[in-house]
Amino acid sequence: MKGHQVLPARGAVSTRLPSQTNPPQRILVVDDESSVRQLSTEVLIHSGYDVDVAEDGAVAWQALNTESYDLLITDHNMPKVTGVELVKKVRSARMALPVILASGAMPTEELNRHPWLQLAATLLKPFTPEELLGAVQEVLRATDYAGEPIAQSPNWQSQPSADRWQLS
Repeated sequence: MKGHQVLPARGAVSTRLPSQTNPPQRILVVDDESSVRQLSTEVLIHSGYDVDVAEDGAVAWQALNTESYDLLITDHNMPKVTGVELVKKVRSARMALPVILASGAMPTEELNRHPWLQLAATLLKPFTPEELLGAVQEVLRATDYAGEPIAQSPNWQSQPSADRWQLS
């Protein structure tokens, strides 16, 4: 798409502490309103995330096929490809990417018809920077735990079953 590209809104690297060993989590913010993109980007970069932005779902889809992200935050009402259409593409491509859908009016009926879209969260516009950051942190925290194996107690195998479980 000539003239339309994903713009890196990078700044997280300079805000990381020198002792931080993990790279910042990457987030793609998709919204056709430049003010929403800018506000969301500033809040997320200030909080240590690495952020790219796209002005519509078509540009975002190209980015998702060339870059790796930890989270997608997308508006719903956009030209070319809506937020729900973008999520359908993501799920059809079997991308295990958590998605936050942000919209002034939630497409509840459409979301109810397609529960397989598995949105991680929704944000009703206008949202505050605190609401955005809270949703992002909660979704990423849940995603981190989902991929980790359950830690077992070091002695669980050495204990006799009668000592562990008392049946009445």
